[in-house]
Amino acid sequence: MKISIRRSRRAAMAVALGSVLALTATACGDDGSGTGDKGDEGSGKGKIVFWDNNGGVRTDIWKEVIADFEKANPDITVEYVGIPSTDYQSKVDTAIQAGSLPDVGGVGAAMLASFSAQGALEPLDDRLAKSSLDGKLNKDMVESLTAAGGGDGKLYSIPTSANNGVLYYRTDLFKKAGLGEPRTWDEFYTAADKLTDAKRNEFGYTIRGGAGSIAQALDAMYGQSGITSFWNGDKTTVNDPKNVAALERYAGLYKKVTPAADLNNDFTKMVAQWDSGTIGMLNHNLGSYQDHVKALGVEKFRGIPQPVGADGKRVQVSNPVDGVGLFKSSENKEAAWKFIEFALSHAENSKFNESAGQVPANNEAAQDEWISRAEPTKLAAAALTDGSTTIVQLPYYLPDWGTISKADNEPNFQKVLLGKMSAKDFLDTLADQLNDAQAEWKSQNG
Repeated sequence: MKISIRRSRRAAMAVALGSVLALTATACGDDGSGTGDKGDEGSGKGKIVFWDNNGGVRTDIWKEVIADFEKANPDITVEYVGIPSTDYQSKVDTAIQAGSLPDVGGVGAAMLASFSAQGALEPLDDRLAKSSLDGKLNKDMVESLTAAGGGDGKLYSIPTSANNGVLYYRTDLFKKAGLGEPRTWDEFYTAADKLTDAKRNEFGYTIRGGAGSIAQALDAMYGQSGITSFWNGDKTTVNDPKNVAALERYAGLYKKVTPAADLNNDFTKMVAQWDSGTIGMLNHNLGSYQDHVKALGVEKFRGIPQPVGADGKRVQVSNPVDGVGLFKSSENKEAAWKFIEFALSHAENSKFNESAGQVPANNEAAQDEWISRAEPTKLAAAALTDGSTTIVQLPYYLPDWGTISKADNEPNFQKVLLGKMSAKDFLDTLADQLNDAQAEWKSQNG
């Protein structure tokens, strides 16, 4: 029954989408054959529109890249549109239905399957093979985005960077409390408790309760349980008893060693709160490293790989590779591709990722000297290559993944934090949705 409900909902969306596209095609003089959605190569000159999927946070560095591009290509103008990461998927989904997509946009692994399933993205394999980037991009990142595309083996997004989960901790507060580095999950919980004095507005940890909370909760769950696969056959492991127990312990931190305001924290609020307050620890990714440097200086914090379990092994869920895609409806694909190719060049990809504190996709950029100075980036890269870390791959290839991991379950996670829903009920609900989505995906992809 759950599968049929989900299919019915998608079928209804498809009918609505078809109606909107038909109206758009009529308004544009399209003959209804669908060729209007294919866009055009264009002249390779003129104006293109770029949507940034992390607007605000990455606006300044993207504007630098755009300025460099326009200087090197004076016959092309790039219109920048910054969209907050929490709004991006819904904005693109709306634009797909309205026929108002940009030429180029940020397309990370987490939303890739949804966009490609709607036929919105241009396959980029041939363009990449004929470009100056051929053989110069990180193979694992390219393979990750190919796998996330929905199962047809095509590459719909060119990777810009890899992000990895990091445990940031205040070295000054730890030293004052006589605490050592939180290398294990038990040490993490001990430190969170010891650093908390709510009456003085001092807390051991800040938890993500708002937008983007599910991925962070999954990371904490699998990190503690030590389960190394998201699937056991055709069933997800999210509601394994070990994961249930791990989530109970993690969610139990809320209001005990965290601020009450954490209930509505997205990553920008969480990062700003940590940077400006007296909170001992923060789980985020490499992307906020430069924010911490600006706010605290390198002497007051460290960013280390996630804690290890009781057996000394580290398990983390995969952080999505970010990238840029070319929308199929673009009327100037040649110019749009020139922009993508330029943004992924050695100098520009290095500049972008030094600002973001992330691992560059361009192999030459990944060898640049700044990485050795960005300790969290260096440690994260080492943890992923020295055999100490097992990555649980999240099912980004499921078209429903974005909806399931956000709109369907972020409100429920808040109920868990508030004690209005049990961790078991939350994870059983999540598991049912994932199992249905996996079964549907398999039925459509053989």
